[in-house]
Order: sequence, then structure tokens, then C-alpha cells
Amino acid sequence: MKFIWHLLLLTGLYFSTLSAALSQAKININEPTRLEAAKNAPDSAKASVAKPKSLTFTASTDQRFFFFNDTRNDNGRRIPVSVYGIRAGFLFPVKHPENVKPGGMRAAFKTGAGFYFVNQTLDRPGLLPGTSEAIERHLRIVTVYFEPYLFRKNAIEVSLPLELGYGHSRYVQANSQSTESEVARGIFIPAGVGISGSYQFPRVRWFKPIHWFGINLLTGYRFILKKDIPESQINYSGFYISVGPSFFLENLTYDIGQWRKNRKKKKQAR
Repeated sequence: MKFIWHLLLLTGLYFSTLSAALSQAKININEPTRLEAAKNAPDSAKASVAKPKSLTFTASTDQRFFFFNDTRNDNGRRIPVSVYGIRAGFLFPVKHPENVKPGGMRAAFKTGAGFYFVNQTLDRPGLLPGTSEAIERHLRIVTVYFEPYLFRKNAIEVSLPLELGYGHSRYVQANSQSTESEVARGIFIPAGVGISGSYQFPRVRWFKPIHWFGINLLTGYRFILKKDIPESQINYSGFYISVGPSFFLENLTYDIGQWRKNRKKKKQAR
């Protein structure tokens, strides 16, 4: 029953955000790539959007602190587990960019895939049946995500990431001779929903690379649709949080494109 409620919740969130994002987005890979202002428009209009590219590649590292239900201290409190990963995908533009005000939302949503891994030592005998010593947990997770933007203006953006994944777990036990023996392994299916907020550092004319970076705050909840070892107390469900630097690849590629255009114009003017 718990599995059904989790699945219904994720499905409802997915379709509600998908319909809202698709109503804003126009997916056409043949359209121009960047936003251009009208040549004879006043200065206030030159900053507005004319035609965005349909697909803008984006990628970033992703480190999160998960509070798994099975990872607790002696007092029973959950302690954070570091999960490292990387994800990449595409930004999709708004459907009617001509209605976007200067500095307004430049994308409707982004979607892509991620890869994550966890290496953790568990000193809790009994988590796995038949274990009496500390064991090591190795998780490898592949996810796909859909992330509609709730707010994206100037240097601030807020989004709602929805994730569904496929994971592989492996548990090993080390004895006194430092030789490893495999205890268990399995396959699990994680799903999650969260909210993400980012701040891009402002553009500085004489040092453009500064706006390639920013700060990101991400929090949410991940639950397991299918457990890897049903007869055990293993449980990866729990809240997660991430606070750290963010790299905006789309800003870097945009600056490179502008530099190439300016260089080409200078060569043609000679």
C-alpha cells in the first residue's frame, strides 16, 4: 500500500508539472540558439528575449547529504551520508519569448540524467541477516530527472526536480585478515521530489567568468519504490539537503559563442 501511495504521489506531481512546463515550452531543435534583441528597438527592449535556442546543454556536479532511515547514531538520530554525483541535460525555452520581460524567465524546464555513488561503512550488526560485524555499503545509482522552473529571473532561479532511478547495491564484510567477502547485493528503484534554488554571481564586464558560477540550495525527499534486500532493515528513504557552489555551463557556452561571433566580425571588418 505504501508503494502505491508513493507511486501515485510522484505520478501526480509529474503530470501536473509536465503540463505546466509544456504549455510554456516550444520544442524545436531547428530554431536559433541564443536570445537576440531587435536592431532598432529602444535600449530598454534590447535586453528582452527574441528567439531562444530550443535545446541548451547544461551539466553540473551534485553532492547531497542524505539522511537514510537505516543510518543512525547510538541515540537513534539519523546522520548524514555523503552522496556524490554528476548530472547533465538540456534546457528547454519558454514558448512565447516575445512576452518575456527584460531579465525574465529564459527557460521553462530542464531534463536529463545523473549518476551517483555512495561508499559507506555501517557498524550496526543486524542490518543484514547473519551479519555481526561492520559492513561496507557500495551504491551506484542512475537517475532521470524532469525539473520545471517555478521562477527564473535575473540571477535567481527556483525549480522543482522530480527524479526516478535505478540502483545497484553491494555489501561486503571485512574480517581481521583484511580480506573482503560479499554479504549481499541487490537492485532498487529510488524516486524523489525536491525544491532547488540557485543564485548566479553577477556579470562583470572585465571578468566574465565570474557569472559562470553561483550558489545552489537543494532539499527534498527520496523514497524507495522497490527495496534491494526485502528481508533486511536496509532503507534508503529519507530527506536530503545540498548547499554548495554551482557551475552554470550554459553561461560558459554562451560567452564562448559570443566571443567567436565578435572575432568573426573583426576578421570580416579588416
